[in-house]
Amino acid sequence: MQVDLIIQASWIIPVEPASVIHQNHSLVIDNGRIIDLLDSEQALQQYQPRNLEVLSNHALIPGLINCHTHAAMTLLSGLADDLPLMDWLQNHIWPAEQKWVTEAFVRDGTDLAIAEMLCGGTTCFNDMYFFPEITAQQAVLHGIRANIGLIVFDFPTVWAENADAYIEKGLALHDSLRHQSLISASFAPHAPLYSVGCAVA
Repeated sequence: MQVDLIIQASWIIPVEPASVIHQNHSLVIDNGRIIDLLDSEQALQQYQPRNLEVLSNHALIPGLINCHTHAAMTLLSGLADDLPLMDWLQNHIWPAEQKWVTEAFVRDGTDLAIAEMLCGGTTCFNDMYFFPEITAQQAVLHGIRANIGLIVFDFPTVWAENADAYIEKGLALHDSLRHQSLISASFAPHAPLYSVGCAVA
């Protein structure tokens, strides 16, 4: 049977079942899906790959998932990062965002973040930031899976003027992403942490 790709590795370590290591095995991939995992010799007997990748000194693991990102904020890395959270946010990050965040900022920052994630083995990320349509667009462009947070605030920002507008734009974006195989979407209200903090204070 002809397939798109076989990846041979010295070790393949799945998430499930736990504590299992497959030595000298291969992943067989066709049409973007893993269709088999078997001994490397058997793989080449059963399948004819269009491409063969041999990782003779590597351990192959499933792609990592980053569950909490604001990908475009990669462009703000290192800004006042030695301060307490609220000082950092209120006096440095939020003013910087008000000054600099645009569609182009989000596009460039997301591109950089995706490059860093892919280099480190992350193949899926969960994001929440301004201009989520740009983040989704760049994730599709670069072939990485993402859950796109549809932001909701009760104050105006560069993306929307009030809670109703956030929800309306979020629903429209959700509908536009329905057929993207790499992308899912979820509402991402901001932020219970600060509401609770203010109430307690």
